[in-house]
Amino acid sequence: MAEATLAALIAGDRSALDRDPTFAAMQQVIRDEPALGDFGTYQGVAEIGLGWETFAPTPGANPTLGTPGETSVSPTVTLTTWINDLAAPEQIEAALAALLAAHPWEVPVIEMTETRMLVRPIP
Repeated sequence: MAEATLAALIAGDRSALDRDPTFAAMQQVIRDEPALGDFGTYQGVAEIGLGWETFAPTPGANPTLGTPGETSVSPTVTLTTWINDLAAPEQIEAALAALLAAHPWEVPVIEMTETRMLVRPIP
């Protein structure tokens, strides 16, 4: 995420997310892929966390940001969504492939963990 986007978000400009091409692409995947962000009566659900990250590309790296051999600090967004446990394996694989394709980093960081969701029944 661009520093200008992070600054705009911190200042309360939510539309900055839609103007950031990387975030917009990732968010579009969540909206388009039926296996992601499905809470039944709510679709395209995601949480957004703003912050900073630090990393040191090795000399053999081709980083999107930073210089090999130097420690970098960059603005970051943590985008969390959920995979419907009833989704077909093909849907899940398609969704993950789409996320990887939209991710700008040389080594995308996409974590998958099993979660038990507690929700109220919808009347």
